[in-house]
Amino acid sequence: MAKPDYINEFEGWKQEFVHHYPITVRFSETDAFGHLNNTVAFVYFEQGRINFFKEIGLVEEWFSKSGEAIPVTADLHCDFMKQVFFDEELLIHVKVHEIGQSSVELHYKITNDKQEVCMTGRGRMVQISRETGKPVIWSEGSRSKLEASMNK
Repeated sequence: MAKPDYINEFEGWKQEFVHHYPITVRFSETDAFGHLNNTVAFVYFEQGRINFFKEIGLVEEWFSKSGEAIPVTADLHCDFMKQVFFDEELLIHVKVHEIGQSSVELHYKITNDKQEVCMTGRGRMVQISRETGKPVIWSEGSRSKLEASMNK
């Protein structure tokens, strides 16, 4: 399979991930052929993204009733490298690739228990105002949290 265009050097890219979260493939996530339904990768990316944002401390701001900003997904892409089946133990890896004024591009890697890459992905999250729907620039604290996650 060809290397996705958002990855410059695959071996180096794989080594850059620090944050990872376990998940087990549920029966309900498989299709009639017994392998993971292709829509589920995006659910796994979401779970990894939420865990990542919790870990670095951004969730408290976004989910506070008094918070001004909320995150929305602007785009999301997945490349399937290897089939996945019911009851497999996977790790969802998440890392910050690039920080914009009000957005962040995340990269994803999903590996199996043999440390084989099963899926890769990328997506951009934008922080917007709850009231206006317009982009909200990162606070100094939020930007620092995102930057610190890149330097581990």
